[in-house]
Amino acid sequence: MSPKATRKSFGETILKLGESDNRIVVLDADLSKSTQSSLFAARFPDRFFEMGIAEANMIGTAAGLAYSGKIPFICSFAVFITGRFDIIRMSIAYGGANVKIVGTHAGIGIGEDGNSQMGLEDIALMRTFPNMYVVQPADDLEACQSVLRSIEHEGPVYLRLTRQTVPDVHPANYRFEFGRSPVIKPGNDITIFATGGLVGNALTAANELEKESISARVINISSIKPIDEETIVDAARETGRALTFEDHTIRGGMGSAVCEVLAEHHPIIVKRIGLNETFGESGTPDDLYRKYGLSSEGVYNTTRKFLSEIK
Repeated sequence: MSPKATRKSFGETILKLGESDNRIVVLDADLSKSTQSSLFAARFPDRFFEMGIAEANMIGTAAGLAYSGKIPFICSFAVFITGRFDIIRMSIAYGGANVKIVGTHAGIGIGEDGNSQMGLEDIALMRTFPNMYVVQPADDLEACQSVLRSIEHEGPVYLRLTRQTVPDVHPANYRFEFGRSPVIKPGNDITIFATGGLVGNALTAANELEKESISARVINISSIKPIDEETIVDAARETGRALTFEDHTIRGGMGSAVCEVLAEHHPIIVKRIGLNETFGESGTPDDLYRKYGLSSEGVYNTTRKFLSEIK
C-alpha cells in the first residue's frame, strides 16, 4: 500500500460498498471532486444528490432519507459542514438520525487554501452531541475500515478526513473498531497520543527518539468518540507522562478528550499540541506543520523538551 489521502480512501470505499448495498446514498455540496464523492456519482447517478452550496438543506434532506431507510453520507469540507451546527443538532443529532457526516480538508494540512477552508473547530463541535460518533482515521486502511463500520453502526457518525496524503501506520490485518485505540508503537518513558495525519509524524519521531534511548509509546486516537478509556488510562499508569498532537484547535479537540479521561481516572501531566488561540493561515502543508510544531521534527523536539522539563 502507498500513502493516500483519507478522502480518496473514502471515495473508493463508498463506491465499492455501493455496489452491494443500495441503501447507501451520497449527497454533496458542490465539492464532489474534492471530497471524492464524484466516484460514487459517476457509478450511481440515481443515488447521488448534488445539493449545491446549501449545506443546511443537504443536512435536512439527508435526515429525511435516513428516516426513510436509506444510509446517507453527506460530504463537504469539514469547516463548512460542521459550521451548520444548529441544523445538525436538530435534524440529525437530536433524533439520532442514521446520517454519516463526511468532513474533508480538515486542519492546516490542507495548505495554501488558507484559513477560510480549514476545519479547526469541528471535533470540538461534533463530539458535544449525544448520539454522535467522531472518527479521524490515520491511514488508508483505517479510513476504509471506518467507512464500513459507519454503515454497520445505527446512528450518526462524523468522519474527519485529510486532503493531504498520509503514510500507512497499521498492519494489513488491522481492523478498526469504535471505542478502540491501537498502540502503534510500544514504549515506557512517555505516551504520545496522536490522531489523523499526525499519527505518521508521531511514529517517525518515536523511532528517532528510540535512537537516543527514549522509549515513546504512540497511540492512535482515531475513535475520538467513543474514546478508549482503558487504553488511555493504562498508558498513563505505565508511562506517567503524555503529549497529545492534533491538527485542530487544542480547545475541545482530541487532546481535551484525552485529558477529560485522565482527569477522572488517573491524572498525570499532559501537554496538548495543536492550534492554540489562533486561526490557520496559507502556506504549504509542510511549512505549516513545521511552524505549529506538528511535523515529525516538531513532535521529536517537543517530546525531548517536555521530558527534560518534567522529571
